[in-house]
Amino acid sequence: MRIIRIIACCIGIASAYLVTADAQTPARQSGYESMSAENKALQDDPSANPALFWLMDGQTLWKEVLGPKQKSCASCHGESAQSMKGVATHYPKVIIGKLQTLEGQINQCRAFNQGLPKFAYESKELLALTAFVATQSKGLPIAVDETAVNRVDLKKGHDWFYQRMGQLNLSCAQCHEERAGLKLGGSIIPQAHPTGYPIYRIEWQSLGSLERRLRNCMNGVRAQPFEYGSTEMAQLELFLMLRARGMPLETPAVRP
Repeated sequence: MRIIRIIACCIGIASAYLVTADAQTPARQSGYESMSAENKALQDDPSANPALFWLMDGQTLWKEVLGPKQKSCASCHGESAQSMKGVATHYPKVIIGKLQTLEGQINQCRAFNQGLPKFAYESKELLALTAFVATQSKGLPIAVDETAVNRVDLKKGHDWFYQRMGQLNLSCAQCHEERAGLKLGGSIIPQAHPTGYPIYRIEWQSLGSLERRLRNCMNGVRAQPFEYGSTEMAQLELFLMLRARGMPLETPAVRP
């Protein structure tokens, strides 16, 4: 039973069918499809979605004038509904030679444009602002593509997804591509389509990032997890988002 529980920890990032940049399989689906009606209702109703409080905090942070430069996010970007629409669908992306996740870019803006210390990963503030920015693109198709500037990182992300790791010697693909749709520990193994991050996980009783989910999986197979904000994390996220290309962004999603 202990081994089963450990393996079960790696089911969260999901994956069922390999989707290339030129082929999209109709069978792709997000974890939303395998949820109970009650959990779907939580996600679908903005007033009932438990991530609402993080979104409210994110909206406050967007407008709050802070730091030695006395700037807010809105000082540069204006009205979020217009300026941030579609932005999250393109992340991770290479900016000035560095692969950045949405969280990484928010922190970069905070440090450079506001003159403030970067938010800690998984802090309430970073999760709130990331979710607020991402929700401006809710319902829009994920638009990550392979390009000349991200090709090396994308290849590395592909390799991380298929590489066996940890004492259990498992890869992401073994659970989430080869066995997607089957049950493990009573739960359906989902596909690796991160359409809703940051998400509210009922298991966590909190909002959490894709990096947190990935680290949970790595811990589950008894591997040394990648560090928050690392290039390796960004590369793996890039590959996962490419696989989800064309699927609608659900942020903030709800999951068991």
